[in-house]
Amino acid sequence: MKYSHMAIQYHDPLDRTFHALGDGTRRQIVAMLAARGACSATEIRKPFDAAQPTISKHLKVLEKAGLVAREIDGRTHRFRLETEPMKEATDWIERHRVFWEATLARLDAFVLAQDTPEDET
Repeated sequence: MKYSHMAIQYHDPLDRTFHALGDGTRRQIVAMLAARGACSATEIRKPFDAAQPTISKHLKVLEKAGLVAREIDGRTHRFRLETEPMKEATDWIERHRVFWEATLARLDAFVLAQDTPEDET
């Protein structure tokens, strides 16, 4: 059976955020925009050993996730970081971190209670 390449379509904003941040190059672009502020597409491409179309694809994924906003001035495209999607991702991670830490603490207490002899006479 032959499978054709099919792009995954994410409908939930959080899914798009995690998908976008799941790639190292895109995380580097986000870090660059966080450190420098708005940058042109040319400035963004400079540190990478990648062709312009490759960087453009990464920028489109970040843009679709709402992590960057594009401003066009003539032929210059400038990109700036949008932090709201990352805040939503951080909030999601924090809620789950708290849950799992509490769950693991209860498991630890249970295991320790099993290791303690009931009658030490």
